[in-house]
Order: sequence, then C-alpha cells, then structure tokens
Amino acid sequence: MSSLRSALTLAPKVAGRRQFSLSSRKRLQDNWDQEALPGSNVPFNANSKWGLATTLILYVSSAVAVPFFAMRWQLLKKRAG
Repeated sequence: MSSLRSALTLAPKVAGRRQFSLSSRKRLQDNWDQEALPGSNVPFNANSKWGLATTLILYVSSAVAVPFFAMRWQLLKKRAG
C-alpha cells in the first residue's frame, strides 16, 4: 500500500514535467539562419538605404501631419456650418 501511495504522489510530478530541451531544439531547427539577420524582423525592406530613408520619412511625416489635417478639417467644418 505504501509503494502504491508513493507511486501516486510521484505520477503528477513526472507527467507534468516539461521538457524544455526538445522545444528549444525544435525552435532552433525552424529558421535559425534567418532569425539573427539585421532587418529580418521589420515589415519593410531594410537593405536599400534610399528605400529605407523614403519609407521612414513618409511614415514619420504622415504621423506628424495627421493632427494638422484634422484641425484644418474641423475649422473648415465649423466655418461652413
């Protein structure tokens, strides 16, 4: 009876144990040669210097310009109504 009780107390510990070595090994086999390259995790092409500069200038200028266009829209709407 005591051997059965000790086996039952060990069962959840052994069954619930996670094997991290298998998951990390599987993760390394996926695209390990592409993951470490600079610019591989951005949604645009970072290889072209001028293309990257143009993309970033358009992105930042649009983010800065949106509040000004919204203010202009509201002022024109107020003047018309």
